[in-house]
Amino acid sequence: MNSAAFTNTGSGFKDPEKLSFERDWIRRAVLASYWIVIILAFPFWWHLTSIERLALPTSQVRSQLQSNIIFPIAIHFDASISQQNPSLNSQVQTLLHDSAINEPGRWRGVDIRLQDRDDEVASSLYTVALGGQTSITHSRNLRVNRTDAQSATRLSSILSDLIAPPESGTSHSQRVVQYSDHYRLAFTLLNEDATLNRFVATWDVQAALAEFIYPLMSQLSILHNFTVESQVQYHAPLAFEPRRATLGDTEVSGLTQEDLTVFINSAEWTLASSVSNEPVLHFVLFVPSETHSPMNIIDSEGRPINQSSFLLPQWGSIFILNNELNSSSSHLSYNDLKPVFRNFATQLAALLGVPPVPLGLSMEGSFLSDWQLDALLRHRALQNVQGSQDTLHSIIKLVDQINNMPVGQVVRDDVLDALASLHEAYRTAETSPALALRWSSKALSMASRAFFNPGMLALLYFPAEHKYAVYTPLFASISVPLVVALIREFMAWKRGSQDNGRR
Repeated sequence: MNSAAFTNTGSGFKDPEKLSFERDWIRRAVLASYWIVIILAFPFWWHLTSIERLALPTSQVRSQLQSNIIFPIAIHFDASISQQNPSLNSQVQTLLHDSAINEPGRWRGVDIRLQDRDDEVASSLYTVALGGQTSITHSRNLRVNRTDAQSATRLSSILSDLIAPPESGTSHSQRVVQYSDHYRLAFTLLNEDATLNRFVATWDVQAALAEFIYPLMSQLSILHNFTVESQVQYHAPLAFEPRRATLGDTEVSGLTQEDLTVFINSAEWTLASSVSNEPVLHFVLFVPSETHSPMNIIDSEGRPINQSSFLLPQWGSIFILNNELNSSSSHLSYNDLKPVFRNFATQLAALLGVPPVPLGLSMEGSFLSDWQLDALLRHRALQNVQGSQDTLHSIIKLVDQINNMPVGQVVRDDVLDALASLHEAYRTAETSPALALRWSSKALSMASRAFFNPGMLALLYFPAEHKYAVYTPLFASISVPLVVALIREFMAWKRGSQDNGRR
């Protein structure tokens, strides 16, 4: 009777008693066990598939965009200069102020003041004194001759070039390598073809490094750590055929500007002798084969120029060895390497962004002055601070735009460490550009590590729609029979209760 009543209803569901031979309580217990497992497993599934999204210090990051690192600089005019022109101090101050207004990018982060020696600490004080000729020294002193000492325009121009060196357009930024606290310098002697007459087997590289490279590295150690390696290769063919050109009565192999851009044959040359994640700067001494010797760089009109080396931006330098090679010897002595490594030292300084000495000035001592080092420290610290601010702001924008992007504790700690390092860079900039550079470098490292965290990058290419595409085929085939069975049992139980009530 109950079965007939259930079948005649318009529900469309069949009587469960006709579908199986188990007792009602057994069938319902089996169905309930499935749902109990699902309900108990749901919290675990939710926890394992949920995204950890911690709050980031958004307000602090955005406020950083309005903050600037400031390097206070004091310039003291010696009494020998002030006595000649009492108003020189105010005139130079006005000209420097006008220059800062007209070129704000060049003077960014520099707060320059002309005042007495006792007003500032020694680390930020520069002295201008009267001397025999206009020159700079390593003790942050500028000596000017009597003619320059009487001209406020000339003095302001010299001080501007020393404190805020101008960048020569986009070529300067493209040439200088990105800042890193560690570089690997690779010096390679490259034989194009190890034939009898043009073969170099050994070279006094250690003596040349000690004379020209190590002193420069020592002065730049406040900014970078260096690892030096050297090697000799005996077969390095060019990927192109140089064109022939005439130099006087001699026929030479000419390298055009287009040839210089593809001079490095990466497919067949193995210049890196070790595997490392550190940036590598290459310095190649190239020995042309007997067929291509001598080899010269030619201008747009096909005429050879008096230049044996060229620089590849952010990569390194190449020196072509021609007349310096003695065909009767397969060894390059220290005297043979002098012009080569003198050029390498100059190119290394250019690649690292060392500002040149202004025209018309001589420098006491060798290699770099404190004026150049301080300017480089300030410039690199400014770059690091700007890079840190941009990276942190990009993280905030990315997290706001992608709702399902995870933000774990590691990312949050890196962002907080980057902000703390930026605050320390601002604080130490008042007393020590070197400490400011160190903190700014740490800030950039922490910000970059947070941005490239593997946990954040994973979901950039796995949006929510992909989850639905994965889970729908899996759960639909399971959930539909269980839901239908549950509805069927509920309606059977309800119908049975009504029939028992009528009895």
